Amino acid sequence: MLENKLGAKNPLELAEMEEKITKKKALELFETQKLDNFEIGTFAGLSAIHKFLFEDVYEFAGKIRKENIAKNNFRFASAMYLENALLEIDKMPQSNFDEIIEKYIEMNIAHPFREGNGRSTRIWLDAILKKELKQVIDWSKINKQDYLLAMERSPIKNLEIKTLLKNALTNQIDDRDVYMKGIDASYLYEGYNLYKAQDL
Repeated sequence: MLENKLGAKNPLELAEMEEKITKKKALELFETQKLDNFEIGTFAGLSAIHKFLFEDVYEFAGKIRKENIAKNNFRFASAMYLENALLEIDKMPQSNFDEIIEKYIEMNIAHPFREGNGRSTRIWLDAILKKELKQVIDWSKINKQDYLLAMERSPIKNLEIKTLLKNALTNQIDDRDVYMKGIDASYLYEGYNLYKAQDL
């Protein structure tokens, strides 16, 4: 059970309250164009997105996690080396589709926050794609299970996730519905029961 500002006492209650709040904040981020003021393709930009979405829910909003975490059998970057990993990700190029997705994969491996990485990083990815390619991902075109398996395998073989995301590219960069599909907390099975902190 994550400590929260909402007074939620169980994971299900917290998940429901968090989803409602973060969807509202994500919509505000889109409609007010505040996202345009954040750095594109850096951890600072991702941190600003995460803070905006989750600041009413968690004290750790926008802050690098101090715990080691895993999802199913996948262990994300060690908290001990996380800051250095994020500096290296900042240096990665993002001038074409392949470079952008490789950067996205590395940020997923880093998983810099205790919770809410998926939603924040999907906004971050679309912001890069929008800036560099004038395209974004239409997440409604992606099968959930295919995505999860492709992301799990992406550190070893990234062709699968690149193909999946490339086939879902759209020019509808200012479409609210396309944007909000990437925010849905239940989308891609993101949820509390999939994460666990580890004392490693």
